[in-house]
Amino acid sequence: MSDLKENWLDLRSDTVTRPSAAMRAAMNAADVGDDVYGDDPTVNRLQEYAADLFGYEAALFAPSGTQSNLVALLAHCGRGDEYLVGQEAHTYKYEGGGAAVLGSIQPQPIANQADGSLALADIAAYIKPDDIHFARTKLLALENTIGGRVLPLDYLQRATSLAHERGLATHMDGARICNAAVKLGVSPRAAVAGFDSVSVCLSKGLGAPVGSILCGSRPLIKEATRWRKMLGGGMRQAGMIAAGGLYALEHNIARLAEDHDNAAYFAGELSKLKGIQVSAPQTNIFYVDIPADACRGLNDVLQLTRIRVSMSPRLRIVTHMDASRDDIDRAITVFGDFFG
Repeated sequence: MSDLKENWLDLRSDTVTRPSAAMRAAMNAADVGDDVYGDDPTVNRLQEYAADLFGYEAALFAPSGTQSNLVALLAHCGRGDEYLVGQEAHTYKYEGGGAAVLGSIQPQPIANQADGSLALADIAAYIKPDDIHFARTKLLALENTIGGRVLPLDYLQRATSLAHERGLATHMDGARICNAAVKLGVSPRAAVAGFDSVSVCLSKGLGAPVGSILCGSRPLIKEATRWRKMLGGGMRQAGMIAAGGLYALEHNIARLAEDHDNAAYFAGELSKLKGIQVSAPQTNIFYVDIPADACRGLNDVLQLTRIRVSMSPRLRIVTHMDASRDDIDRAITVFGDFFG
């Protein structure tokens, strides 16, 4: 493990990673300026690199994925507009209703299919007619990966084509889009083809300490920059943290395959235990259903053995760069002793 002082194995999320020595060195050496004035050279380099990597005209560095998604929604939609979104989607379920509260944007939630997608027929059915009685449907927002599941490229092509044919813009919450790209064996640019904007988290599996990047057209990013300022996201010498995000994009995408392999190995070993059900991971996230009466005892054991997982309402386990194969083996032993 990276943190020998505490010796905790934290599998709650891939947001818990610590910057490596090389990333810290890059951050320490970063050239800085005032990003609100647009003259922080490291922030500018990060934005230019990300825009090119994902195939867009421009990009914007934001303090968080929630803010990156929010400024995208605010840039795409106006007061009284509507966006179509999955009921399981982060922008709908886990971001405090920000688009509605701060932008008067109405979400139209759609039931996710078992694979995380939204049925094309449902998307078409929920697009409102041009009628004064209805909110104006302006945007389709999809998420990839969603709960660790990877949406296929052919599905994304059909979904974005449908949206564009009906006059909608498209946004991808691509917090873990690099995981999807690695799993699919395609470039980041190919993984987001067809989307008018994408939000990419730098502080999950990519290992940066903070920040997300929003990519889109120059007019969209100009509008998003205005919203970022209003939301308090304008930063000054932000190159110190942007350098971590730039290092992450330059060095840490391909290594996500290791996290996927560790998740598959971990889930495979847990599936051999009696009395629990384990999902098959596609990337670095999987779920474990355990008997309700075992939750308290397991939680106590995990605390004693200094292992953290998310336990409500089912176990969610996320592998990442700070969880080695030896760490995974230690966790497997703990679970095996408890359920054996």
